[in-house]
Amino acid sequence: MLRAILALLLSVAPAAALELGLPSNARVTAETVSSLDSYRLPTGRYDAGNLPARVIEGRVERRAWRIDGQGLTTMQILGPLRTQLEYAGYDILFECADTVCGGFDFRFEIEVLPAPAMYISLSDFRFLSARKDAQDHITLLVSRTGNAGYVQLVRVTGEAAENVPGVSVSDKPDGNLDGGATGVAQLLVAQGYAVLSDLDFGTGSSELSEGSYASLSALAAFMQDNPQARIALVGHTDAVGALDGNIALSRRRAASVLERLAESYDVPRERMAAEGMGYLSPVAPNTTAAGREANRRVEVVLLNTE
Repeated sequence: MLRAILALLLSVAPAAALELGLPSNARVTAETVSSLDSYRLPTGRYDAGNLPARVIEGRVERRAWRIDGQGLTTMQILGPLRTQLEYAGYDILFECADTVCGGFDFRFEIEVLPAPAMYISLSDFRFLSARKDAQDHITLLVSRTGNAGYVQLVRVTGEAAENVPGVSVSDKPDGNLDGGATGVAQLLVAQGYAVLSDLDFGTGSSELSEGSYASLSALAAFMQDNPQARIALVGHTDAVGALDGNIALSRRRAASVLERLAESYDVPRERMAAEGMGYLSPVAPNTTAAGREANRRVEVVLLNTE
């Protein structure tokens, strides 16, 4: 009987809304429908600069929910939803959790509805993609903050293309700041990260040069306007030198930015973290001087705003 009920709930016409059985305290935070659109559906983990995916064209439904409360883990949220999909005849194409997915590289390659509709904790999220027949595809993304869980559903009814390679550099948002508080706020909310493009470090040095930086002023203003927000400062290098040394250097540079924000802009240290990726997440080819310069950067990643 349970199987029949769940199948009835989910086996709807392709153009109809998909009704999932969420906890009773879940509330819709976003809902959009495009009659003709395309969606890049992930089918594997992010690895070596590539995210396996299928491009699907057709009717695209995007929805998000917030589940208030501290009791549920991401697995407890996703598990029942996966079961509902399987009962309704969907085959799971791919499923992963945070670091297994590819960490923040995976998160930044996939489509995520902007905050406050959807929040992603880079250390606690789960994802799955599924298919029913040839023209009904779904992805679920689940994460949580300290006070709430979040669920995002994307459903596409239409034709799927062959697997496509990862997004190229030119397809990615550049993440550059315009030097104003509004700009950094828009980027952090819209895409979850921004490049602090005006920072200057001495050659081979991990210490941030003296002087004022518009990007840090903008970031400090954002943190003041959002007193519960937490961020990670992530350093990146070019591909010159050994990986271990580059990771250490990039982490020290991120830590130097953290200290400047704390000492000069009064941003609480407990709301910030510093990490280093070395040359593992380039935004341009390391084969040219311009590409190497672009890869030497510090990014700010929005962890949550609650």
